[in-house]
Amino acid sequence: MSLDLRHSLIDRVRLFSLLDGISYVILLGIAMPLKYFADMPLAVRIVGSLHGGIFLLLCLFLFLALIQKKLTFTWCVIVFVCALVPFAPFFLDKKLSERND
Repeated sequence: MSLDLRHSLIDRVRLFSLLDGISYVILLGIAMPLKYFADMPLAVRIVGSLHGGIFLLLCLFLFLALIQKKLTFTWCVIVFVCALVPFAPFFLDKKLSERND
């Protein structure tokens, strides 16, 4: 997996989609159990804030890709919905890399 972050807007979408997927899995798999089973709500506050920031950046790059016609509206909706489903961004990355060629 190679990403050209300087020139490719789709690669930026791919990067933030993957980062969003990773932060979401950490939030659900590590931070939430720490909050409810180990009485450590700070874990959710920290990871949740990071995840929220990454998600907002993903939405920004999706919007830019839509405006610059790098991705269609349908593709933007697919990426957005995949960001809401754990592990979906990892499967989506291959399809997005094909769109970048």
